[in-house]
Amino acid sequence: MIYSDGKPYYSLNNAYRQKFGRKAVKISLDAGFTCPNRDGTLGTRGCIFCSQKGSGDFTAKGSSIIEQIAYGKNQKKWQGQFPCYIAYFQAFTNTYAPVTVLKKCYEQAICCDDVVGISIATRPDCLGEDVLNLLSEINEKIDVCVELGLQTIKQSSIELIRRGYQNDVFEKAVLELSKRNIEIVVHIILGLPYESKKDMIDTIKYINHFPVNGVKLQLLYVLSDSDLAQYYKQGNFETLCLESYVDIVCDCIEYMRPDIVIHRLTGDGDAENLIAPLWSKNKRLVLNTIHKTLKQRNAFQGKKYIK
Repeated sequence: MIYSDGKPYYSLNNAYRQKFGRKAVKISLDAGFTCPNRDGTLGTRGCIFCSQKGSGDFTAKGSSIIEQIAYGKNQKKWQGQFPCYIAYFQAFTNTYAPVTVLKKCYEQAICCDDVVGISIATRPDCLGEDVLNLLSEINEKIDVCVELGLQTIKQSSIELIRRGYQNDVFEKAVLELSKRNIEIVVHIILGLPYESKKDMIDTIKYINHFPVNGVKLQLLYVLSDSDLAQYYKQGNFETLCLESYVDIVCDCIEYMRPDIVIHRLTGDGDAENLIAPLWSKNKRLVLNTIHKTLKQRNAFQGKKYIK
């Protein structure tokens, strides 16, 4: 199966063009939130793989949301393309604050010119009824997407990475968001310590059963300012090589439900803090190798999907 943009999977660029009629660009934002895994509610050091910036290593510069969006718009690589923009609340947990604070942040973003949607990275255990109602209210005004950090469904991995919630919490969050017609994107990490390829495929098969709209496939990389760095330096696990990662990604694509939008096929950590795998710095090589391998395998999204 080939999608309308010629790729053998449902790409984010394709989905955005279908929805907005032109290229859409995400602007990563840091709204100054924290996380229950850092403020002492569940823990103080975050998930084991998380950087000190709460996965917001590439957020735009500026003190306010409006300033960060303005900075993001002015990046040279977007000049001349006249895109629209998605305000991406990325750093830490972006529903973990009083609803009055959340509403102010979200509304600052949606009032900016050419912002056609907001994407909110959060945890499934930080979606109380008041937050869900706010998201539903904002969704009446502009396209809202909630990104949930599932990472894995394997119990031993959940404990190792200090995720802090069980799978049934994720399931409830997905159903509550779907009930309110809010788009859902799920983050999955490939290459977690001691996980087999089957374990990773099982996570794909799991999300296929839920009303999920999109998926981010994220390579596990080790950053110097994460707790994973010490675990890695002690020789407790090895990161994936390029060939293994590409093989796993291609399998994930084949097992994934065909209507799920693939928002990401890999990930790139902050180069200054990246310890491993160093091959991940060459993102173009990674993506080209994935596309080449898909073609060689005659692989496409949903090829091995079973309802």
